[in-house]
Amino acid sequence: MDFRRTGRRSSCVASEQRGQLRGLKVVEFAHVVAGPLAGSMLADQGADVVHVEPPGAGDAARAMGPTRDGVPLWFKVAGRNKRSVTLNLHEPDGRRIAHRLVAWADVVIVTLRAGRLRAWELDWQAVHRINPQAVLLQISGFGATSSQADAPGFGKVGEARSGVVHLTGFPDGPPVHTGFSHGDAVTGLMGAYAVLAALHRKAHDPSFDGEWIDLALFEPLFRLVEWQVITHDQLGVVPGRSGNQLAVAPAAVINTYLSGDGDWITVTSATLRSVLNVVRLLGLPDEEYATTAQQLAGRERLDEGLREWVAARGTDECLRAFADAEVVASRVFTAADIAADPVYAERGDIVTVDDPDLGPVRMQAALPHFHQVPGQVWRTGPALGQDNALVYRDWLGLGAGELADLEKRGVI
Repeated sequence: MDFRRTGRRSSCVASEQRGQLRGLKVVEFAHVVAGPLAGSMLADQGADVVHVEPPGAGDAARAMGPTRDGVPLWFKVAGRNKRSVTLNLHEPDGRRIAHRLVAWADVVIVTLRAGRLRAWELDWQAVHRINPQAVLLQISGFGATSSQADAPGFGKVGEARSGVVHLTGFPDGPPVHTGFSHGDAVTGLMGAYAVLAALHRKAHDPSFDGEWIDLALFEPLFRLVEWQVITHDQLGVVPGRSGNQLAVAPAAVINTYLSGDGDWITVTSATLRSVLNVVRLLGLPDEEYATTAQQLAGRERLDEGLREWVAARGTDECLRAFADAEVVASRVFTAADIAADPVYAERGDIVTVDDPDLGPVRMQAALPHFHQVPGQVWRTGPALGQDNALVYRDWLGLGAGELADLEKRGVI
């Protein structure tokens, strides 16, 4: 099979649901990106994740992004490996069923505003009362304990508050957001990590009494920029934008360079030996770059030399020469480059999944790779309410008459 063209195939068969988290039960009252991505990380590794959506419109994420023949593409990935149920939480009977889902679950994920959570009894106090063993992941713009607990929050605001956007861009240009839902996505990832930390304690602490994970959208990126607070605290310095270089602990060689073929190539060398590899490639004298101080002092000369050297050559020639000289470099990949790259294929990082609307579609594999018990992409994002019968009848035990009545009244 040509993985560069098709990707590793994953058939949408429920029996193939597998992974490290088989048996873990998750319900998410969470829409769009951050909360659902946390659920996706768990679902990719085999957890049963129930995605609760309002009847009719469903999660707003269903309509986001590009479409093919009128079919939105993004949700096919964002909703994969999950069960979709419809539930009108504005109705008392809808909230009653929501509480049954909370009682069923090991993990509850919420992204509603604090006031709405209290009104619908999906806040920590209510969840803990309904299910004392549950782990609650609550994601909000500013955190549940802040004075802005009820304020709306979006990922881009979280990015701006984290300090990351201030650091991104060139010194003479404006701050720049990254080209995807960076703040939301990293929050989802940290949320999944936090859930697993709580579940580890649950498995080993006989006195476990549930856990409330309270995560603000700015906090994960804020945590990842490890040096910004201590630098400001100890030196009174506010690190700023440095383009493709680094504001703190700069490498002697780090930038992107345009090749003669019009491709951007990134080059990074930070150690004495690796910088000397660049020096020799450019034909510069070793003795002028023998120490770290000399290399840092000569950064501009190295940067300009690399710019001219790369511009005078084609991309493939540059990359071969860098590899021969043991200089770490790569073409800056587009989505098309990723789809055709042999390393992605060798890693099995792209799989092909059968979708009922689109046929075979390619998407990211379940990552990271577990070699003993790997995760699996067993379905694309489900149709709205596709799993109502499975979840409400088989898992919660609601009778056929009750389900018919709830559906007639628009509760499900």
